[in-house]
Amino acid sequence: MKDIGGYFELELRKGTEYHPNALALNTGRNALELILRTKKIKKVYIPYYTCDVVLEPLIKLNIEYDFYHINTNFEPVFDFSKIEANETFLYTNYFGLKDDFIEKLAIFCPNLIIDSTQSFFSKPILGISTFYSCRKFFGVPDGAYLYLDNVDVSEFRYDYSDSRFAHLLKRIEHGAGIAYNDFKTNDSSLIGQPILQMSKLTKALLGNIDYENVKKIRRENFKALHRQLSDFNQLKIKLDNDAVPMVYPFWSNNLNLRQLLIANKVFVATYWPNVLDWCDRNQLESRMVNEIVFLPVDQRYEIRDLQIIINLILL
Repeated sequence: MKDIGGYFELELRKGTEYHPNALALNTGRNALELILRTKKIKKVYIPYYTCDVVLEPLIKLNIEYDFYHINTNFEPVFDFSKIEANETFLYTNYFGLKDDFIEKLAIFCPNLIIDSTQSFFSKPILGISTFYSCRKFFGVPDGAYLYLDNVDVSEFRYDYSDSRFAHLLKRIEHGAGIAYNDFKTNDSSLIGQPILQMSKLTKALLGNIDYENVKKIRRENFKALHRQLSDFNQLKIKLDNDAVPMVYPFWSNNLNLRQLLIANKVFVATYWPNVLDWCDRNQLESRMVNEIVFLPVDQRYEIRDLQIIINLILL
């Protein structure tokens, strides 16, 4: 029976999630695990340029995997004819910028899985298993969405997220630096989690977001950076008509840029240090890790905030 009366809980508007028809799970890696289990996959081709958490379900399920390289357009260098019936090809929608390419890839790549953990707003393609991560785009502690045919997740119990909010709350009151260790603690707490349904708390928070406004701001911020930095960017990137970016990837000749930005409290992530263990230092993927700086474009920032970043870069 529903609790009636007494003290108030956290006050949230009862809005609609962005992926209401997807399966709502606790983490992206568990969404991938459910795909692999359901489809009885024996082998996965994964990019060298990806986060090592994708290995967690592969190792857990004892599934064979091989790596493949990408080019400077973040597109596979791969012979797709080698994919067999019980094998699958995992491709990442890098930074939310590869929607148009994925539509083409889906035509000729058999047994495709799309990792949209960096592309929350990208639409799934009918019949293509696709999974999303919530915490890379919003202030939530966990949560993932999955498009996978003919699967019922009601057998899985709900996750509980109330113990994972320290980094989110501390950042508001104390700033990113003080909350960073709590952020890492939360990251570590998600390792080895069983497949669970998304927590009711995370689900409520995701129903509280103005998604159309988020999309608008991210696109405008990306374009603002691109207008002033494109001539200095070694990457030839573009924003597809409906794409909503995660970050602005900026590849320059300044190898000290990341440290300069962080020293000025512009906290830029490194994607992904584990790649340096998988690739030789002169291979493209290793250079991407060391040399590309990912500039924030998200809904927390206005054009005047981005101008601070631009000024630091163009000093």
